[in-house]
Amino acid sequence: MNTTELTTTPSGTHSPQWTERLRDGSTVLIRPIGEQDLELERAFVQRLSPQTRRWRFLGQVHDLSEEQLHRFTDIDYASDMAFVALVHEDGEKREVGVSRYCVGADPDTCECAVVVADAWQGRGLGTVLMRHLIDTARAHGLRRMISIDAAENTAMRELATYLGFQRRADLGDVTQVIHTIAL
Repeated sequence: MNTTELTTTPSGTHSPQWTERLRDGSTVLIRPIGEQDLELERAFVQRLSPQTRRWRFLGQVHDLSEEQLHRFTDIDYASDMAFVALVHEDGEKREVGVSRYCVGADPDTCECAVVVADAWQGRGLGTVLMRHLIDTARAHGLRRMISIDAAENTAMRELATYLGFQRRADLGDVTQVIHTIAL
């Protein structure tokens, strides 16, 4: 199930959101992340296992700084995008995944990242988040997406391969690989 809706934001603009059914039958709400999600993002990162945080940030990170949290939730949608996956668990709204891209010096290329809460891995959420991200990047005229990942991150290697990314060694750092897809 993939249901697309438009919601009205506090500023009066419309934002897409999707209700997605995952492989195990659970459903998540996918929508662009916003400033109102700062505390959800903080709690999400803190709940990630040390290994998942290391793979996402390519180093040992426990907490994000206030500056990082603002940068991750206050998105410039003209050049960047981030989608958050939300569920209701134990009576509260929780972030269980996020995908994002940012455009750097090359205006045709974006760098992406995706991370899924440990308990939600293996359900297809990473695939859903990345498909929305890829579709959005294409719609914005981007031509290439890259992801820099830990070489030992087999889950990311499998996801990238499944989505059609090509893999090459990072010549500047043997512990990393670069996944690339033409959009």
